[in-house]
Amino acid sequence: MTDAAKAPRERPLSPHLQIWRWHITMLTSILHRATGVALYVGALIGAAWAIALARGPESYATFKGLLGSPLGKLVMFGLTLSYFYHLANGVRHLVWDTGKGLDKHTASATAIVVMAFAVAATVAVWAIAFMTGAA
Repeated sequence: MTDAAKAPRERPLSPHLQIWRWHITMLTSILHRATGVALYVGALIGAAWAIALARGPESYATFKGLLGSPLGKLVMFGLTLSYFYHLANGVRHLVWDTGKGLDKHTASATAIVVMAFAVAATVAVWAIAFMTGAA
């Protein structure tokens, strides 16, 4: 038996982020997962809202004070952005399920559209909230 046959075979290495070239569709995939996690956190905030409401006026006032604080508004802004991003990218995935938009150019273009929509819709909702005194 030769020395090469006795030596353990090296396993192939997967591409690592340091050598992988970033592209926008890669970013949208990662953001879709991250916004999904953020929306779970948002669901917990929604549950906390319902619990505070059920516990009475004092608990609800405390909850409103927390969400009305600068940090609370920042969290809610992030949740709004997550919602619109996840919505738009979900529609993009539905289109992909039909077999359309999968080529490299269209996938990259729709990624930009998804991000632009998420930012524009979030800014519009918060602008309306501030103009009406809801925020």
